[in-house]
Amino acid sequence: MEDFTALPDLASRAFGGGVVHANDEFFATADHLVLPSAPGHAPKTFDHKGQVYDGWETRRRRSPGHDFAIVRLGAPGVIHGVDVDTAFFTGNFPPYASVDAVALPGYPGPAELAEAEWTEILPRAELKGDSRNLFGVTDGRRYTHVRLTIYPDGGVARLRVHGEVVPDPALLPKIFDVAAAEYGGRVVDCSNVFYGHPQRMLMPGLAQNMGDGWETSRRRDDANDWVLVQLAAPARLRFADLDTSHFKGNAPGWAALTGLTADGDQVELLPRTALRPDTPHRFPLVKGPAVTHARLDIFPDGGMARLRLHGRADQDHLWARMRSCLEP
Repeated sequence: MEDFTALPDLASRAFGGGVVHANDEFFATADHLVLPSAPGHAPKTFDHKGQVYDGWETRRRRSPGHDFAIVRLGAPGVIHGVDVDTAFFTGNFPPYASVDAVALPGYPGPAELAEAEWTEILPRAELKGDSRNLFGVTDGRRYTHVRLTIYPDGGVARLRVHGEVVPDPALLPKIFDVAAAEYGGRVVDCSNVFYGHPQRMLMPGLAQNMGDGWETSRRRDDANDWVLVQLAAPARLRFADLDTSHFKGNAPGWAALTGLTADGDQVELLPRTALRPDTPHRFPLVKGPAVTHARLDIFPDGGMARLRLHGRADQDHLWARMRSCLEP
């Protein structure tokens, strides 16, 4: 059940996710739901409305009904599971919640979303307070928005919507960063995740600090560390950005890139090349066939802030993926 948490959080603010509408935000705004950071808490910290919470909290209901918040997914895709996190909400968490989803083109506002035909992806389920509440989702369709409903009221710290990113090919250029998490690139294997998961390398924007990247433990043998990335689509790669920003005394000494074709053939994209600490590097890649995966080897170990792989994507593949998840 918890395996889906390794997939990207489609609702995350890091991808541009946001709360479009909430019917009540009396004690704490719903914008907290999509923050990428873990929820925090400062006990006995009060403002003019009471204890300050890092989450969404509605007032106590004195009439029948329920509360809800609508979230625009920063990265539309197929949802595999949701995490309704009630961290630090103890005597004020909602006892039940449900989640609906919808796929709409463009940028609908609250009025259009209110009239949309929503699909229930999580029936009303019991929640625990001060806990991560994990629920698997089996619906295989692509969605752009989700609606969290809580019964009858209360507080939720975070809503994580884990799944596979499925971008709209009509909105993508022919050449883009096919390793980017926001377009569907994802890490499928790696040698070491001691200090940080390599999926962070594929996130949008510049790394904020040394903790916002992939860093391995110190090697005490003759091997090296590596990570395998499944690309958003088969692509002919042209440039690689290997960014060691913030990694000063722990940057890799060298790096190499190898592509993997759909037939399983290996293609050298970047021979072993020296890297500098705390430096964004860009390298032209050896021209070759389309690859579905790319393996980054670092020598012998260390940290990488960001990995970008720019190439010409297979448009037919992107459209086929899009069509495959439009119907149940």
